[in-house]
Amino acid sequence: MAQRSNEHMQYEVRHRGPDPMQAALLVIDMQEYFRGIAAPIISAIQSTISTCRAAGIPVVYTRHAHKSPSDYGMLGEWWPDLIHDGTPEAELIPEVGKNEDDKLVHKHTYSAFYGTDLESFLKQHGKTEVIISGVMTNLCCETSAREAFVRGFRVFFSTDATATSDEELHSSTLKNMAYGFAYLVDCKKLKFYFSKAARNIEY
Repeated sequence: MAQRSNEHMQYEVRHRGPDPMQAALLVIDMQEYFRGIAAPIISAIQSTISTCRAAGIPVVYTRHAHKSPSDYGMLGEWWPDLIHDGTPEAELIPEVGKNEDDKLVHKHTYSAFYGTDLESFLKQHGKTEVIISGVMTNLCCETSAREAFVRGFRVFFSTDATATSDEELHSSTLKNMAYGFAYLVDCKKLKFYFSKAARNIEY
């Protein structure tokens, strides 16, 4: 993986860790279609999932796919190559380790919330915080983070367990998130925060 920019740090003036009792991890669109983009962050995704599972945090996976042109929406105008349901490209990358009882959200646009039962699932389970990971940083991850924020969820956005097609786009999203939508975290920070939470230490 190319060296990542730290330009977002100038906007990272708010620091907080997720509450294991209140948080859910969203693993966004880690599918075979995106394997080329996702491959460099698979180890970070695995670490994030493992850390969250150890802290008792539910893991929610999203899968983006289209059943017919009727659900293309504006994506059909924007992208010539869409992910079609029932194809190998639509399946989750096995390395992300989805368990049988993990929640799977099916979506057909950038947002993990639009037209899905994600919000009701989170509220039903008493979750008020989400941790965002997956692909693509500037599209589905960013849109889902923004939607979570405006719906009243506290958002934590991973800097090393998200990826997109271009480092500049990735960096720009991290700046936007830190400036107005999310607390930035990474694998090491999550372990640090959850270790503190386990010992009832305030941060």
